[in-house]
Amino acid sequence: MLDVLYYPVSLVMRLWHDLFAALLGPTSGVAWALSVVFLVLTVRALLLRPAWTRMRAARITRALAPQLSALRERHRSDPRALAAATTDLHRRHGSSPVAGLGTALLQIPVFVALLHVLRSFNRPGLSFEQNAMIANYAFDPDQVASFLQARLFGAPLSAWTAMPAEQLASFGGTVVTPGAVAAVVVPLAVLAALATHLSMRFARAEVTGQPAGVARVTAVLPWVAPAAVLAGGLLFPVPVALLLYWTTGGVATLVQQVVLGRMLDRRPPSVPEPVPVAPPVRAPRPGARPVTRSAGRGRGRRGRRTGKDRGR
Repeated sequence: MLDVLYYPVSLVMRLWHDLFAALLGPTSGVAWALSVVFLVLTVRALLLRPAWTRMRAARITRALAPQLSALRERHRSDPRALAAATTDLHRRHGSSPVAGLGTALLQIPVFVALLHVLRSFNRPGLSFEQNAMIANYAFDPDQVASFLQARLFGAPLSAWTAMPAEQLASFGGTVVTPGAVAAVVVPLAVLAALATHLSMRFARAEVTGQPAGVARVTAVLPWVAPAAVLAGGLLFPVPVALLLYWTTGGVATLVQQVVLGRMLDRRPPSVPEPVPVAPPVRAPRPGARPVTRSAGRGRGRRGRRTGKDRGR
């Protein structure tokens, strides 16, 4: 059912591997690692425009913070009116409160597809010879065998820390030990968590004027998300290549934010000064006679004429 995701992801990875294999050899672990790295960079290049839109929207939201605060104060008892007024304010300034949200959402299917493709190289219960006879989406059997024999600092790219010994033995070539896998997984997991933390802190610094509840959540995320990445890499069946994907993605996100942030600093979005909002006019009480400015002036003139008459 998800072949529509698995084939494109495996095809992009295969094209990059074909390029690096011509330089480094088909069974080179570095060639396979670079194919994963450039798969990430390909996805990032495709999502560069949405990332720019998201960061520009964040800058506009920061400039609109006083007006957004005034709207929240004015419509604090009417969430529907607040949402409509907020959307209208962003629309008038060429932005959206959910601009660029697809940047993060579109990466989820790529991540899931890559996880499935990587785990399909080494199917449980099959020997190296049996796995090497089965194609893996865009990879033919020869490339499957090449992937299984490749090592990155002594660890297969689809191995994880708690992988069963019989499955480690099915990679072929040199014997793989859990310690050799852990020696690669632990540094990659730490780097992935660190890159996630730094990129999320940078993204949080770009956004201001959030409601109190949202601000508390965004303040915690730069610590919770890296902890989840670290725990996932060390405790769950996350392959080495997927950790490499996480690490590259975190570093690419951080570099992208710094570069786009500097570009936006040179061309900041123009937002006009907030227009003072007049206080709402209160309706008169039922049965009360409305008081107008002209009536007040009339009574004043009559009062002055009455004083003159008295003087006479």
